[in-house]
Amino acid sequence: MYNLLAPLAEDGGIFNLFRYLTFRTGAAILFSLFLTLLIGPMVIRVLKRLQREGQPIRDDGPQSHLVTKKGTPTMGGLMFLISAAITTLLWADLTNGFVWIVLLVTIGYGMIGFGDDFLKLTKRNTKGLPGRFKLIAQGLIGLIAAYCAMLLTPAPLSTGLAVPFLKEVLVPLGWFFIPFAAFVMVGASNAVNLTDGLDGLAIVPVMIAAACFSLIAYLVGNSVFAEYLQLHFVPRTGELAVFCGALCGAGLGFLWFNAPPAMVFMGDTGSLSMGGALGAISVITKHELVLAIIGGLFVLETVSVVVQVVSFKTTGRRVFMMAPLHHHFEKKGWAEPTIVIRFWIIAAVLALIGLATLKLR
Repeated sequence: MYNLLAPLAEDGGIFNLFRYLTFRTGAAILFSLFLTLLIGPMVIRVLKRLQREGQPIRDDGPQSHLVTKKGTPTMGGLMFLISAAITTLLWADLTNGFVWIVLLVTIGYGMIGFGDDFLKLTKRNTKGLPGRFKLIAQGLIGLIAAYCAMLLTPAPLSTGLAVPFLKEVLVPLGWFFIPFAAFVMVGASNAVNLTDGLDGLAIVPVMIAAACFSLIAYLVGNSVFAEYLQLHFVPRTGELAVFCGALCGAGLGFLWFNAPPAMVFMGDTGSLSMGGALGAISVITKHELVLAIIGGLFVLETVSVVVQVVSFKTTGRRVFMMAPLHHHFEKKGWAEPTIVIRFWIIAAVLALIGLATLKLR
């Protein structure tokens, strides 16, 4: 839509609105929200028809899941993956290479997740694609995206790592930037995947992070704001604010169907794609380390799994009653809505701390 009406915007009048990034970001939020609400019921009906027994539930997981979540279809991430992609194509400037890089990662990781979900359903188990295959596929997409981002970013930012709080510091990574950036995308993708274990638990922190990076992309892509806040100015990254807006709107629409008790689960189709998108945006805007703060909830969930595995293999003891962390609190007797809302609060606080690094000198 933006690309079709952009020539008319040059003549002024009402079409002049399409020249403003803030207007298009707001429009992307609303358009993506209503599109998700529109296609959601149809997607759920199709998924229920194809998945008569719903998503396979882990036998070693919380016993309550065997009752409350049995029969709920998965792959619901398709609805906001489709919605966010269509909205971005309509409202973003498609001559901007960064937009295509983020779409590549989002759709690519979404297809990996789709394959994983599909195998889980057809084989009626919780294994899906082999973990090694998933990591290799994610890594290849991440390497391609990182290389393309490096080509589009001016030196020395193209291979530099910005450090929060230390505004003038830019660590030169050279060619090591490419595997580092790929690691950020793969790590973010799988961290969101680990967090997606309760109704509504993952989608709200994803929306919070997307809203934060919408602001970061806008500021970093604007030379005036970047200079005032002493941020590294990365030309043309502001357009990613539109994609982040589409992500927020699609997430809100999905939450309508995923709120407890969930009518549909996002599955790996949604969690891998959304996490990968956040990782790609953080790499392009040069805020990879800030993502670890803003997405701190995802980091906590991932660390809980790592600690559990290392502790059990080295000492034979478990640190948590069950990992990831949200299952530990389920085992302790916390109600699911209590865990979800408290984790949302933690995600919001960590996001505010992450945004504070933009101003601190």
